[in-house]
Amino acid sequence: MDTQPSTRTPDGGEPAVRLDTITKRFGDVVANDRVDLTLERGTIHALLGENGSGKTTLMSVLYGLYDHDEGTVSVNGERTDFDSPRDAMDAGIGMIHQHFQLIPPMTVLQNIVLGHEPTERGLVNDAAARDDIIDICDRYGFDVDEYLDTPVGQLDLGAQQRVEIVKSLYRGADILILDEPTAVLTPQEVDSLLAVMDDLRADGRSLIFITHKLDEALEISDEITVLRDGESVGTVEATGATEQELARMMVGREVLFDRLDREGEPGEPVLRADQLRIDSDRGREQVRGVDLTVRAGEIFGVAGVQGNGQTELVEALTGLRPVTSGEVHLHDEEITELRRRKRIEAGVAYIPEDRQREGLVEDYSLVRNAVLGNQTLDPFASRGVLNWGTVADHAADIITEYDVQPPNASTTAHSLSGGNQQKFIVGREIGHDPDVMVAAHPTRGVDIGSIEFIHNRLIELREEGMAILVVSSKLDEIQKLSDRVAVMYEGEFVAVVDPESVTDEQLGLLMAGAAREVDDYRDATLAAGSDSSQPDTSAAEETTAAATDENPTAGGRS
Repeated sequence: MDTQPSTRTPDGGEPAVRLDTITKRFGDVVANDRVDLTLERGTIHALLGENGSGKTTLMSVLYGLYDHDEGTVSVNGERTDFDSPRDAMDAGIGMIHQHFQLIPPMTVLQNIVLGHEPTERGLVNDAAARDDIIDICDRYGFDVDEYLDTPVGQLDLGAQQRVEIVKSLYRGADILILDEPTAVLTPQEVDSLLAVMDDLRADGRSLIFITHKLDEALEISDEITVLRDGESVGTVEATGATEQELARMMVGREVLFDRLDREGEPGEPVLRADQLRIDSDRGREQVRGVDLTVRAGEIFGVAGVQGNGQTELVEALTGLRPVTSGEVHLHDEEITELRRRKRIEAGVAYIPEDRQREGLVEDYSLVRNAVLGNQTLDPFASRGVLNWGTVADHAADIITEYDVQPPNASTTAHSLSGGNQQKFIVGREIGHDPDVMVAAHPTRGVDIGSIEFIHNRLIELREEGMAILVVSSKLDEIQKLSDRVAVMYEGEFVAVVDPESVTDEQLGLLMAGAAREVDDYRDATLAAGSDSSQPDTSAAEETTAAATDENPTAGGRS
């Protein structure tokens, strides 16, 4: 496979972007080490690498967020050094960040035009802005024009991302940088985004697609540059490349993609739910009569398109949301009324779906985050007093065992990449030696090496006898990990299937509500009910309340 930078220019002109030997240092840390990248005009160039490999740093140099220490930046054939993102935007570059740069209380229209408002006689001309935005939406098939007067905070993540893209196009971007754009999207939203990217390429725009997802890079890009430890491993044509080859370039070794055989048999029931009915924060019934049993030494998977009750189910099982009716049992003890702190003490661990809102207090150090939820328990506390030496040792153990980068327990959680935040949370929850683990989207936004690590760790825990419930919208993850898979649709389990027998197509049909198409694989069929609503995440308040006894008035989200 050719790993030399391409010299191809589809239109015969200068590349849209050329980065030559870019080096960026943060103190003694070299984030980018003599990296080359060429974005040809009218193409999509994937920038692939594990979390912390230097992808976002390199694009932050291009976008004017960081000064580079060595090397040159050229845009449309002209060497340039941007002093700020404003300079980059003026040169036709837009960047859609992984964490959206939107103001929730402001409307979609206000967010898009902010700082670029069209004026007439000194007044903002909303009508002209609205017409321009509608033209962009019509051109690329966006639906953003349907909710221009809606506050951004009321939109789901997929819609917010479309707003970000329209905002960049409204400001005249011909070169778009998309930083991990699929990390928070459902499979359907991913398909929609890739189609938009294809349309933008067809319209002559040039895109840099930062990702660690191999299948998406191969599907949509023309060329792929792989970074590892801040260095460029090489650039390849997407056509002809394979996931195995790219994974080897990313992590420097072979990566296992196949399902692992289990060694033992499941034991006695550990976590059981009987006829659970749960309301959303909006008062709608979101879970309707769900039964489940997770046994010792078993991974029970819950598959489904996000918004079908999975979030409410997980919150009820972990003590973050009350149930309307039904019961939850741990071993032989009913725990339906126990709050989150008591369930932690009883042995229920939780890897939340939103690591920043529910899993961490981002302004806290890793030492302080390492004890969240366990600050009253031995060996971390005695008679209400925290033993910070023990806590610090615990944080250091997590960092070492789970290869959290940078390996500095005093750094804040906010300074870690998303993948390293996730590894820290997984290590913290496993380190509490629970009886049952509830893992909601445990590898969302995590690179291929970390995904393999987390999957292997969960499988090891299963073999050691832990009961594990995994909720995921990723079919490959559910099928690789699970011993049984329940498919959730409109608040109900429409089927429980064997992951080794069911096909992707059958699972997809079940997730879409077409249970009748897969009768051979169902062991239970229930009637679907009323419309489901988008899940809320206000349960974070309960987690925050339990976060720390040391400083109950501390800010931050957990």
